[in-house]
Amino acid sequence: MQKKRKVYTARAQREGKWWAISVEGLPGALSQVRRLDQAEAMAREVIALVLDVPEDSFDVVVAPDLNEEHRDALAELNRAKEQYAESMAALAERQQEVTLLLVREAGLTVRDAATVLGVSFQRVSQLTSRSEKGRTKAAAVKGRIAS
Repeated sequence: MQKKRKVYTARAQREGKWWAISVEGLPGALSQVRRLDQAEAMAREVIALVLDVPEDSFDVVVAPDLNEEHRDALAELNRAKEQYAESMAALAERQQEVTLLLVREAGLTVRDAATVLGVSFQRVSQLTSRSEKGRTKAAAVKGRIAS
């Protein structure tokens, strides 16, 4: 059984041109970095020194302190990313369905389907070979298009 690693949260607060780093639950575990991407390594070093343990024996999560406006903007961005990912998944599924319809039901060659779809013939080959349920999906698409 593998022992669960301790996770420390390193708070990063902007102070002029520097980020002040403090580790929650470890008084005196303080440091500073110029760039936020350096915060994890510095926090890891400080934690290891304070606790006298190896730097790879725990995990560190860096939590930058942002004002409310910035947190809201970041949350909005994350929601947009989720919506984008969902849209891309739906697009990929629909692309495969239409590809199968064109190749298996309409009888287009892989190269002709690629031209119609605006993708490479290699992509059409990928889309048609990945589907074991291709004929069922194509029939469902054909039924939707017909109605």
